[in-house]
Amino acid sequence: MPWHMLSEQLAGVLQYLPAASPLLLLAVLPLTSLLLVSVVLAALKLAMSRRIRARSAEGNPAAPYRSVDSPELKTMMFEECDTIDKLWSRAVGLYATKKCLGTRELLSEEDEVQPNGKVFKKVILGEYKWQTYTDVDRRIVSLGQGLAALGQKPRNNVLMLAETRADWMVTAQTCFKFNYPLVTIYATLGEEAIAHGINESEATHVFTNAELLPKIKNVAGKIPKVQYIIYMEALNGKPAATDGFPAGIQLLSMAQVEEMGSKAENANRPIQPPVPDDLAVIMYTSGSTGLPKGVMIAHRNLIGGMAGQCDRIPGLGPKDTYIGYLPLAHVLELSAEISCLAFGTPIGYSSPLTLSDQSSKIKRGSKGDASVLRPTLMAAVPVIMDRIYKTVMDKVNEGGKWKKAMFNVAYGYKLKLVENGSDTPLLNRSIFKPVRSILGGRIRMMLSGGAPLSATTQRFMNVCFCCPVLQGYGLTETCGAGTVTEVDDLTTGRVGAPLICNEIKLVDWDEGGYTTGDKPYPRGEIVVGGPNITLGYYKNPTQTAEDFREEGGNRWFYTGDIGEFHPDGCLKIIDRKKDLVKLQAGEYVSLGKVEAALKNNSLVDNICVYASSDQHYAIALVVPNHKHLKNLSDKMELKSDQWEELCNNPDLEKEVLKVLHKVAKEAKLERFEIPQKVRLCSENWTPDTGLVTDAFKLKRKNLQSHYSQDIARLYGS
Repeated sequence: MPWHMLSEQLAGVLQYLPAASPLLLLAVLPLTSLLLVSVVLAALKLAMSRRIRARSAEGNPAAPYRSVDSPELKTMMFEECDTIDKLWSRAVGLYATKKCLGTRELLSEEDEVQPNGKVFKKVILGEYKWQTYTDVDRRIVSLGQGLAALGQKPRNNVLMLAETRADWMVTAQTCFKFNYPLVTIYATLGEEAIAHGINESEATHVFTNAELLPKIKNVAGKIPKVQYIIYMEALNGKPAATDGFPAGIQLLSMAQVEEMGSKAENANRPIQPPVPDDLAVIMYTSGSTGLPKGVMIAHRNLIGGMAGQCDRIPGLGPKDTYIGYLPLAHVLELSAEISCLAFGTPIGYSSPLTLSDQSSKIKRGSKGDASVLRPTLMAAVPVIMDRIYKTVMDKVNEGGKWKKAMFNVAYGYKLKLVENGSDTPLLNRSIFKPVRSILGGRIRMMLSGGAPLSATTQRFMNVCFCCPVLQGYGLTETCGAGTVTEVDDLTTGRVGAPLICNEIKLVDWDEGGYTTGDKPYPRGEIVVGGPNITLGYYKNPTQTAEDFREEGGNRWFYTGDIGEFHPDGCLKIIDRKKDLVKLQAGEYVSLGKVEAALKNNSLVDNICVYASSDQHYAIALVVPNHKHLKNLSDKMELKSDQWEELCNNPDLEKEVLKVLHKVAKEAKLERFEIPQKVRLCSENWTPDTGLVTDAFKLKRKNLQSHYSQDIARLYGS
């Protein structure tokens, strides 16, 4: 509620107090006090939201911006912990008997026949089973000594190709402690990319989970340096498929290696700990623009990045619970989980397929992971938040008129209060309680990263989940650190001020028309500098020299993203160099900007805008929402119920295009930015298809190749 409205209400109450009876005065005073407290708190929140958060040197918009909270760049979370293994040892000393890593017990698997005849595998899961910090530390030592017994040497790479789970983190902490650089590869990458990462890293020891052994077997003949494949046993208890591998590769379970390391002859081998400049991780990117690149991350880089990130998460500690389900091969999830463990926050593991009661692998009537774990913290990529938003709004629209009207009124009322620093405790406990329960009902903070989050979705999460959504900006090359919005920032569409571990400057990009002299805000390519800037690309000095530079005594990474700084020192991402296409007539189309404007429409599950420099208009590849496309086809009285036939229907394409044009105009897109033709894609874009990354970023080259015939048709060739 705005300040002036609250003030008017307060004045209206106070004017009657002098003439009131003593009893009435006693009755009204508590209400007046509550109203006064609400007014003061809202005013304070508004004031905090508008404060200056970062400044450039001497007010020069071309100079680096730094957080006002730390004049010197912070390099460590705790003074004595300059490597990740020291961070872990500190945590074990403080939280030895506390919960550390949790995994749900698999009770049973069932085949569920769908109305269309397809059979889906469903699971029934039990409670979380927890390992304490001491339990995990014991496993770390045994696993590390077991690897040493198998010939693994310090500073020699160990490769990880596995799904997110507790054993992944145990292996990672083992590598950090024993100074084995950990090479991470996304489990969803294709065979060529997997073989490339294994061979380039020259790893002799490869970790994976049992379910991925067939994928590795397909490339086993192309990875000559691999000697051992160590697999995490399947959670469903099924034996691993270890047959058919070349004679030179030995397969062992993770439990076998741990047992080997606990034997007397191996248990007392000396451990050579890392130093801050040692490699902690070689993290292969998702390969959105070609073969993945290995980013070399030193211990001091990760420590510095996490120091900045944790500064923006007030109250992080043992009272929290974090739900881990994003790929640990992504720097956002890896740094988030290491940070949680450092502060004594237990991690319960999940997956996108079992996250909520409505998730695709959860048997109807049983509970998803969030309902059982009831986390207080979680990270999410925007596509997951967008899906939650669309799912909830679909259910609201399906409800009766009374329920829909009640929700909309409550939503609109709370939205105004949230935007002005107030809250609605009663509505939180009533109207929005069922929505909050989707993620367990206790979420106090969410972190969004990996791509821009729309203002609509951010506000929805604020209102319905009753918590702040911290939007972050960072890259693998910056250890995921760069900026994070603060809890008291009430704005949307921005990614916050520079973290206390780094500084950020804007560099003119004349070709795109972005300069630090632009009005009303300075604009340019975002360049990040600080201790969190990584060492470069593994065995790729040419690309390293192009993207990383030493300037003014600092190491800088040129991101290729375009941003603008607002007067309070907060950054907004407005474009990307690689997403900017010059049309035939000379206009520039920002593909990401157009996609962001269109993807929140209920008809759109995903969208890729394409433009060619030898054409005068853009086109769109759209993955339509099944339910809403079917509703549209029913309105058009189309006879077919087959999904592929609907997507191939030219009349339906034209109707969807009309909807997109309306949305584009409402978003105030320029005429040349609006796609003039559309292709409805029947195939869902998942990481397994190779069309999006594990963070659901579009792989534009793959999409262009996959839909080359459709693109040619839309351009009339």
